[in-house]
Amino acid sequence: MNPIRVIVAGGGTGGHFYPALAIARKLTIVLSPNSCEITFIGTPRGIEYKKRDSLEFPIKFINVRGIVRSLSIKNLLFPFALIGALLKTDAIMQSIQPDLVIGAGGYVSAPVISRALSRKIPCVIQEQNSFPGLTTRRYANKVDRVYLGFGEALSHLKPGVKAVNTGNPVRDEIGDPSREEGLAHFQLSSSKKTILILGGSQGSRSINNSVLRDFENLSSDCQLIWQTGQSNFESIREKVRGRMEGGTLFAFHDRIELAYAAADVAIARAGALTIAELLVSETPALLVPFPHAAGDHQTKNAQM
Repeated sequence: MNPIRVIVAGGGTGGHFYPALAIARKLTIVLSPNSCEITFIGTPRGIEYKKRDSLEFPIKFINVRGIVRSLSIKNLLFPFALIGALLKTDAIMQSIQPDLVIGAGGYVSAPVISRALSRKIPCVIQEQNSFPGLTTRRYANKVDRVYLGFGEALSHLKPGVKAVNTGNPVRDEIGDPSREEGLAHFQLSSSKKTILILGGSQGSRSINNSVLRDFENLSSDCQLIWQTGQSNFESIREKVRGRMEGGTLFAFHDRIELAYAAADVAIARAGALTIAELLVSETPALLVPFPHAAGDHQTKNAQM
């Protein structure tokens, strides 16, 4: 029996990449590794590129950018980048001959879904947010099925979309570690309250600045686990140097499930995947939606 060949396209941020990874892992269990061959397609600018060496699935990259949501000369180059991405995607599909294509969001998924539809390859979309992304809105009525993280998203799609409200896929390790394991990993005290600062995989400048303003007033009964994002990490490390316990200050952490396990409460952006992981790990949270998200979808996510 020939293996089922699947292409999974999604990335840019952890909010798209990690649901794609959770789906791929579950498929290998359901279909068994010997009868399912999964290939990721991502962008060299996304988190998936940083994970390429540790990813348990082969991954190929297409050089595509999103549309800048303001007047920018970069938008003049977008058609040329898109044509290149479509040609590269065609070559990948010609080589793999997939039986199924799964789009998990982010601008990398648009050319992949487009080429899958033109080749009449069965294609589905997993949409994480309560307000669907541009790719989902564009292709939802053309693909075979749309799987929704929030049922509310259906009201923003065209009539006749074949949609199923499944919730968002979360990696199996989320919710597994005990509090003791989490505290031990970060070398933290079990007698103090632990606050997790989580601005998403890219960090949040405004949340970081708010924490910095009150850092000196932090109660001695509290301790922080702080994911700053790469762009803010060095400046924040300089400002709090020597005043953070263990390895509790970092740009990004591969074992975020340990941070959830250690935390008594989280202060976090309202990305769809973050909310799903907070729910699965049963971590109480104060959500701070990113106000400039497309369609204000983080506010809608938090309200769900």
